[in-house]
Amino acid sequence: MAGHSQFKNIMHKKGKQDAIRSKLFSKLAREITVAAKLGLPDPAMNARLRAAVLAARAENMPKDNIERAIKKASAADGENYDEVRYEGYASGGVAVIVEALTDNRNRTAGEVRSYFTKVGGSLAETGAVSFMFDHVGLIEYPAKAASEEAMLEAAIDAGADDVQSDAETHQIFTAMDSLRDVAQALEGKFGEAAAAKLVWRPQNTIMLDDETGEKVLRLIGLLEDNDDVQNVYANYEISDALVARLEG
Repeated sequence: MAGHSQFKNIMHKKGKQDAIRSKLFSKLAREITVAAKLGLPDPAMNARLRAAVLAARAENMPKDNIERAIKKASAADGENYDEVRYEGYASGGVAVIVEALTDNRNRTAGEVRSYFTKVGGSLAETGAVSFMFDHVGLIEYPAKAASEEAMLEAAIDAGADDVQSDAETHQIFTAMDSLRDVAQALEGKFGEAAAAKLVWRPQNTIMLDDETGEKVLRLIGLLEDNDDVQNVYANYEISDALVARLEG
């Protein structure tokens, strides 16, 4: 999650203009609608929908928007979205996984391919890089929710596999099938999490020089800006100096 988290932090530090927030809300709403359509329209009975609603709340998405997205799932004329995963390589041999929800596979595939090509990367077959990642559960709490020691102890007791804490967040990693149980146990101690979802966690990361790092971040930026792309994961790390420069 190193590279993924670094990119998110840079974008957050740069601030959220209205256009960026609007695009983010659209993506969150799409995931809520798909989750509600695939299961029950009740977050308490639908783990994926609960995770989607948690993500929306964490971004301060209005309650009306959330409820409207859930209702849209049962609308007769609602859009149908396919879940698609793309895999490829960015500059420096960085492995990239892209998750998308699209109503037009050909359009999305063409756009994703063009982004990789534009910054010296290449799209590969599904499965080409995912073996370098673990598909795991991730639960996130703000740092103020508990001390590092308290969170680590509670997470271990709940059955989590790993905890990473920094000045801003606690990230608790679990096996895919343990996510719900661990999340419920932690919620009983620390309240509702900021996020609880499945992610692709790199087994190892590549430390990039600043020039290559900028190219990789440019690719991720292009992907994140696409309306159909929901999540981007990559196995890279960049220097603190580059992070500071990009945040400035």
